[in-house]
Amino acid sequence: MERFNYKKKYGQNFITDKNLINKIVNLVPITKNDLVIEVGPGSGALTLDLVNRAKNVIIYEIDSDLEEIINNKLNDYDNYKLIINDFLDVDIKKDIDDYQFDNLIFVSNLPYYVTTPIIKKFIDDGILCDYMVVMVQDEVADRLSAVVGSKDYGSLTVYLNAFYDIKKELKVNRKLFFPIPNVDSAVVVMKKKDNIKINNYDFFKKFVKDCFRFKRKNLRNNLKGYDIDIIESLLSKYNLSLSNRAEEIDYSIFIDIANKMSE
Repeated sequence: MERFNYKKKYGQNFITDKNLINKIVNLVPITKNDLVIEVGPGSGALTLDLVNRAKNVIIYEIDSDLEEIINNKLNDYDNYKLIINDFLDVDIKKDIDDYQFDNLIFVSNLPYYVTTPIIKKFIDDGILCDYMVVMVQDEVADRLSAVVGSKDYGSLTVYLNAFYDIKKELKVNRKLFFPIPNVDSAVVVMKKKDNIKINNYDFFKKFVKDCFRFKRKNLRNNLKGYDIDIIESLLSKYNLSLSNRAEEIDYSIFIDIANKMSE
């Protein structure tokens, strides 16, 4: 890969450490009955382990210059499909429609600049992976796995925790990538919740975003466009009020209030 023209606009930082790859693929059970999706495979170092473990692997890569490199690395395998396209523009449902699998698993070393849009796209498109194993910027990992009341707890935390149990598993030194990024990374594991009860997805998404609109302001100030009397009564059963800030409220309470507000 030393001759490859790395492109900063695509956030290309390829994993160089085999031990790290082993740790990543061992974080969740991947079997010969599973379909794996990977976005941004780079030179295919992680992909090679995925095709060895999974029934099928769908790979999305935006940089057409990597097509030959990836295909050459996976030359001995026929259980993968490489799609050269921007993942944010694809139809995931259509791409996985022809596959039979027990679990859908997303494993990716995500480009920092599109981390959140890529993770959110699965939910927005109605695709809930059984597991998501993602390498992200360390501070983003803290936001994804934050607990209520902490400085990192925000709308993204609430939004994703409504669908997944999230745990930060590994902190990764920046020196294990080439080119070396400016920050350290972390690997987060997201496991789909068994019972997801959101009545109106679009309302829930907007409601959570509005609750956190101005982080230093309380709910009364952030929710001026809503029926605050109803919200106040719903909060009261949790010994909360409109004087509380959004970061003081557990994600499950947001779900309950949004469900009742959308009825």
